[in-house]
Amino acid sequence: MNRILSSLAIVFAMLLAPPAFADVTTYRATMSGPSEAPPNASPAFSIATFIIDDVAMTLSMNVPFFNLRGTSTTAHIHCCTADLLTGIAPPATPELNQFGFPTDVRQGVFNATLSLADPSAFNPGFLQASGGTVEQARAALIQGFASNKAYFNIHSAQFPAGEIRGFIVAVPEPGSWAMMPLGLGVLGFIARKKRR
Repeated sequence: MNRILSSLAIVFAMLLAPPAFADVTTYRATMSGPSEAPPNASPAFSIATFIIDDVAMTLSMNVPFFNLRGTSTTAHIHCCTADLLTGIAPPATPELNQFGFPTDVRQGVFNATLSLADPSAFNPGFLQASGGTVEQARAALIQGFASNKAYFNIHSAQFPAGEIRGFIVAVPEPGSWAMMPLGLGVLGFIARKKRR
């Protein structure tokens, strides 16, 4: 009986699950001074959004930032740390000033879309360390995002090595959240049946 119920639950969940097309993945980074390496007491913060479209081969960024202690000087995406959600890594992108990152301000918004098919989207050192081709650098960056080993760093005049940073993590798809109550309900139903 339990096998039948488990099989029905799996089939039902598969029928309700949205089709998975891994074309677009959304990521977020919650950035702060205490998240820097080494940590600092900056009151600055940001909740940045990154969208990778692996069909169009683009990386879109929306990075609002507030309350920097020093005026902004530059920003980068860094990749890839040895361990997830900790450590330091070299810049994976060049200075984002050339793509419109606002400098000499204490708050602002950075919106840009980089072509991940263009070598200029990558720091030359990252491109070489990844194998020397744009395809290899793109794959390494996407893997760094997916494995929580990439971070966004905003540098300022007061903190030249970085005033705020945040690791880039995937945002669960709405379908995943919608499936959670169903899965918990099925588990509760099975547990209840076992007690009887």
